[in-house]
Amino acid sequence: MDIMHVVDSLVCTQRHAGLDHMPLRLLKDGTGKLQVAVDTCGCRPGNWVFVVSGSAARYACGDPSVLTDLTVGGIIDAWDDEQDRVM
Repeated sequence: MDIMHVVDSLVCTQRHAGLDHMPLRLLKDGTGKLQVAVDTCGCRPGNWVFVVSGSAARYACGDPSVLTDLTVGGIIDAWDDEQDRVM
């Protein structure tokens, strides 16, 4: 799983039937690379999300027949990024 930033929705007038009618989102990773993911959570531009990749992405979207290798698994509300916390 990775954390990514939602850039925008992706609209396709023609798409492969294997994508079903799943919403698509344009995401940016930590290096600035853009990727397309199936959205199962209703995320919006500006949201931080975690994504599931590879063959597990098909199961994460709820239908293993959907042709995807990147699925939004959830919207991140907050996280503590403090490193090396002393317990």
